[in-house]
Amino acid sequence: MLYYERKFAKRGFEFIIGVDEVGRGPLAGPVLAGAVWLERGKFKNPIVDSKRLRHRQREKAFLEIIDKSTFDIGIVSEKVIDRINILEASRLAMKQAVLGLIKKISDKNKRSRNLRNKICVLVDGDIKLDIDYPCVNIIKGDNRSRSIAAASILAKYIRDRIMSAQDKFYPQYGFLQHKGYPTRRHRLALKRYGASAIHRGSFLKKILA
Repeated sequence: MLYYERKFAKRGFEFIIGVDEVGRGPLAGPVLAGAVWLERGKFKNPIVDSKRLRHRQREKAFLEIIDKSTFDIGIVSEKVIDRINILEASRLAMKQAVLGLIKKISDKNKRSRNLRNKICVLVDGDIKLDIDYPCVNIIKGDNRSRSIAAASILAKYIRDRIMSAQDKFYPQYGFLQHKGYPTRRHRLALKRYGASAIHRGSFLKKILA
């Protein structure tokens, strides 16, 4: 899981950032991206694709990651998703997270010169980021890079917390259980109650037709 981190460290990059997004498939809520620079490589908890972890495992990993890394989160609302489409929203969330993290790294390393030449970004999947830093796309990167896996855990954990909080305002949809994904219960609730303020209208045309 550290192959890519070691590979690019050997090429002279000091700050190797992993970035991943979560929330492309749900019918409601935002899409989030996490960006992580691991300051320490050893972890007690499994740092793998967030989908492979149970909630309690993910929570423990989350707490360890934020203790051993510098990170940032990008978030794009359902309204923006409807306006620009989910692919562009995912790209925007990733860009927000990466640039936010780079600013934090820059603030911590003000004495370091040519910081731009020391940063490499490992991107999960094939999304191309419009940023002025070297980017490497890794298909299924959350299973191949610890930095990307850590980013996926952060984004997943935070998005789940957001959707659990929304359940208090919209209990009829069951967000606490499915976090906005198109489960049978969720689709039935949509047909019964219609869309809420946090649903993605562009995703609901067939369901509410």
